Amino acid sequence: MAEEEVAAVVGELRGSFRSGRTRAAEWRAAQLRGIVRMVEEREGDISDALHSDLAKPRMESYLHEISLAKAACTFALKGLKNWMKPEKMLIMLTLINDDQVPAALTTFPSTAQIVSEPLGVVLVISAWNYPFLLSIDPVIGAIAAGNAVVLKPSEIAPATSALFAKLLPEYVDSSCIKVVEGGVPETTALLEQKWDKIFYTGSGNVGRIVMAAAAKHLTPVALELGGKCPAIVDSNTDLHVTMKRLAVGKWGCNNGQACIAPDYVITTKSFAPELVDSLKRVLKRFYGEDPLQSEDLSRIVNSNHFRRLTNLIEDKKVAQKIVYGGQTDEKQLKIAPTVLLDVPLDTTLMAEEIFGPLLPIVTVDKIEDSIQFINSRTKPLAAYLFTKDKKLQEEFVSNVPAGGMLVNDVALHLANPHLPFGGVGDSGIGSYHGKFSFDCFTHKKAVLIRGFGGEATARYPPYTIEKQKILRGLINGSFFALILALLGFPKERR
Repeated sequence: MAEEEVAAVVGELRGSFRSGRTRAAEWRAAQLRGIVRMVEEREGDISDALHSDLAKPRMESYLHEISLAKAACTFALKGLKNWMKPEKMLIMLTLINDDQVPAALTTFPSTAQIVSEPLGVVLVISAWNYPFLLSIDPVIGAIAAGNAVVLKPSEIAPATSALFAKLLPEYVDSSCIKVVEGGVPETTALLEQKWDKIFYTGSGNVGRIVMAAAAKHLTPVALELGGKCPAIVDSNTDLHVTMKRLAVGKWGCNNGQACIAPDYVITTKSFAPELVDSLKRVLKRFYGEDPLQSEDLSRIVNSNHFRRLTNLIEDKKVAQKIVYGGQTDEKQLKIAPTVLLDVPLDTTLMAEEIFGPLLPIVTVDKIEDSIQFINSRTKPLAAYLFTKDKKLQEEFVSNVPAGGMLVNDVALHLANPHLPFGGVGDSGIGSYHGKFSFDCFTHKKAVLIRGFGGEATARYPPYTIEKQKILRGLINGSFFALILALLGFPKERR
């Protein structure tokens, strides 16, 4: 799509937004119901596309993409009317609820409210690893907030991208919600346009390009990136359950091609052999003696990523550290679950996000040293801890900065719609899911409404000593000063 065509698409959407079409609760709800119908009626087509792009197992597609997309829509439909209501309160109310805004004493009598206003025309640039969920989830938030939307699916998942281009116009209002397919030229053309917000999911390198393009127009961004997500495993844990949860959170999440998959494990030197033995047993039970033939593992997305991952483990300093797995099949683009122990920290494997089925284990003398190790690196999107030690849990939550964290499991925090999902520092900017998705695409407009009563003469010059005393009292919250001001003290000469 040429730049002129992209500009025409954006222009059409701006016209639709200015018409007020997207603001009505009825319109928003109708689009969300349309997406629910699309998920229900075309589940087979969605699964087929995901299998074509990633050989993603059908149950994994349902659990990690299809069901979560439907749940996000249903949650938004249930909360939509309450989310859209202005938050307001009169000063006379003394009991303040969490969803009400008190008006300041200095503005009495008045009503304060916060109005959730749609931003306008927004751009969603999606990722290839969860190409259905990571496309539709932010679109759900943008629609719920009353925006017009352009979705740019990832060209690296071409079957899912084509599916969106075909299906979405059948189920939602195509005058306000559009899909633009293509690669780098089309994305570049989209980024040249002025948007009211850009929501990007992907790598940090491309995130920087998106942010630089947005800065030209002072466009706000939400960047859902990634990083090296650590998982601490304490010896004081249920080891078998821990290894099952760790394995399904790593290899059961798109064979490690997930931004929240554990990138490396930290444990003590003394506990590492027991951990490795337990993990080996779990992996054999999950994926068999020949994991390259397992139907429960996704393939690597394409040959470029396959070569990137195989290059990591072909490094001599890395290859000798493999304690399990390492098998590859370039024809199938399959890499077996691979466990490594004490890989040198100066290797590429330990310096960059892995985003694949390789899991290095780092050992420390004391488990408490793991927190210092994590904090010596960039802030991760997710951090995990397995332990029964409450004190260690508290230290982990208090002292490890991360986008989100989970104790004694992996990845499940993103399934809770009451929790924000997003990064911090190098792992991202902004958050979404549930009402946080609505807020992500909303401007919180401050509104103060006053009548013409309650005129305070102390407000106006000249500021005599008497007026100054009353004004200082008002600013400091003095109810007596408020009464004096409302009674018109000090009295003006006319």
